[in-house]
Amino acid sequence: MLKFPAALRSRNALVSVLGIVLIAGTTTVVAQTTPLEPVQWDKRRLEQLDRNVRRLERAVTQRNAAGDPVIIEPDPEVVALQGRVGLMDRRLADMEATVQRVNGDIERLTFQLDEAGRDNTALANRLRDAEGRLRVIEAAAAREAELNSPIPTTSPTGDAVRDLTAAARLAATDPQRGERALQTVILAWPDTPQAREASSRLGDLRVAAGDPAGAVSAYATALQGWPTAPWAPSTTLELANALNATDRKTQACTALTEFTRRYAETSSPAVRTRATEARNRIGCPAAAPAAPPARRGG
Repeated sequence: MLKFPAALRSRNALVSVLGIVLIAGTTTVVAQTTPLEPVQWDKRRLEQLDRNVRRLERAVTQRNAAGDPVIIEPDPEVVALQGRVGLMDRRLADMEATVQRVNGDIERLTFQLDEAGRDNTALANRLRDAEGRLRVIEAAAAREAELNSPIPTTSPTGDAVRDLTAAARLAATDPQRGERALQTVILAWPDTPQAREASSRLGDLRVAAGDPAGAVSAYATALQGWPTAPWAPSTTLELANALNATDRKTQACTALTEFTRRYAETSSPAVRTRATEARNRIGCPAAAPAAPPARRGG
């Protein structure tokens, strides 16, 4: 309980005490009744309030002077309400601390999540790169196994012309696989015009690959019996060049002599020009003029 000291004499102090009493009483009434309409404070009401305050001031002064101090007991409901407000303040402070801690955890987790996302992206890129390299390695291994496997000896299409066409088309885009396809034609269709032409094309592939010795073998196989196919004159010139590239000048000149004797007359001017250039480059003796075609009797 609160006792007013004897020094409490001023009107302001009394107004404060009256305000506390009125607030406590008003709080209790408001909790139990419905809200009242606001008071219209005009001059008359203010003067009446002033008179009441003066009377209350005189009464308090008289009681204090008589040794009977005024004791103001707080309203239990106000005390309880103050306790609940204090508890709510503490809980609110706890909640604010919890929210701050949760916000910190969220920021930390967000940062970690961003880092994990970046790590996942980097790992995904590395995984794609590894998969790409693995596919390249697997394709290279499969290709190497195919190129090192035995040459098939059976026709893939059952027709020599189609086999040769497919092999020539493949050789134009993939020389290594094309070489195997040409060898398949040679093995599947021996002693056929298609096998001879396949050998000629095989010689061209070996020249392009920098293997003049292998080209000589392929060209020689193609020209066995000196065929009269359209490709034979050019193949003879290529044979001479390959022989000269392997330091066999005499045999190269012999091949050019055979060209003059067998193909010069029926070859195009461009092919004959190539033969002359090859003879001069290799240093072969001048070739004897081709014999004129035999005249038919009649």
